[in-house]
Amino acid sequence: MKTRILILCFILVTAALVFAGGGREAGGAGAAAQDAQLTLRIGISTNDQDPRAIAALEFGREIEARTGGNLRVQLFHSGQLGGDGALIEALALDTGTVDIIITDASNFAPWVPRMGISALPFLFADFDTAWRFMDSDIHADVERELISHNMRVLARYCNGFRCVTTGSRVIRTPADMNGMLIRTPENPVIMATMRALGANPQPLAFSELYMALSQGTFDAQENPIPVIFNNRLFEVQGHLSLTNHIYSGMCFTIAESTWRRLSVSQQQIVLEAAQASARTNREMNRRMTEEFLALLETEGGMTITQPDLPLFIEASRTVLDGLAGTFGADLMSRMNVWLTANQ
Repeated sequence: MKTRILILCFILVTAALVFAGGGREAGGAGAAAQDAQLTLRIGISTNDQDPRAIAALEFGREIEARTGGNLRVQLFHSGQLGGDGALIEALALDTGTVDIIITDASNFAPWVPRMGISALPFLFADFDTAWRFMDSDIHADVERELISHNMRVLARYCNGFRCVTTGSRVIRTPADMNGMLIRTPENPVIMATMRALGANPQPLAFSELYMALSQGTFDAQENPIPVIFNNRLFEVQGHLSLTNHIYSGMCFTIAESTWRRLSVSQQQIVLEAAQASARTNREMNRRMTEEFLALLETEGGMTITQPDLPLFIEASRTVLDGLAGTFGADLMSRMNVWLTANQ
């Protein structure tokens, strides 16, 4: 009898140990994911003075503090990992060279054409309206289409309103842009807008832009005020026309494969830190736009022109007509309803 009891006790203890070991193994996988030490590589095309770079570093400090250093950030600025198109392709193809990118929402249009919706010309009158649209369910629904391409949008940064700079031409009307060779990103909406205004757009990686302008390869380029100032484009361009033709909203985007390597708690920390850094980025961009405009004239020596905007708005109407089929009737209808209620 005692022997049978001893045997039974042995079986029960062994089973308990096996169960406990299994529990530790299952829990250990979660703990390993939770405690995983990862360095998230962030790639951007502009330099380290850009609002997106400063906010990205804030994001890095936040996740490092909240994870006890298990998650860190390494920022690669100035196109070190490639231009915007190459960065998007790296995420989409899951090359492993970059984990997070911060780039114009409409730059994703070659992969998901409807991502160009926020970049339609003269869509928003001011920052606040543009930010509300970027944070709307309309844009979130379109962003979800990126997940099948290994890209997940966590937050929406701001790049500002795009303006045209030239070496010698003064741009007051679309007629002044006729035949002008202008550098643009590889972005179908921006390129279509430039063609509608009479210019000849040609894409080029941002990291190559300064040199190309200094060599006279292009007549002009278009970018928001902070980008023009922080990257010292005033040194190779003498004129600025405040066209504000397109709002450049950006997506803080993580590779879906990287996202899935994070535990649930890590995902929450990364999401919250990304959204907090986006708020910093937006206010910084608004402030820089106001401050740097004056500096481009006083310190940069640029001649600043106020163009005849109604002529630009009228000339660009064909862009909407040309892209309506790409975006689809439902998306266009939702956007028009939203604009009517929010403008």
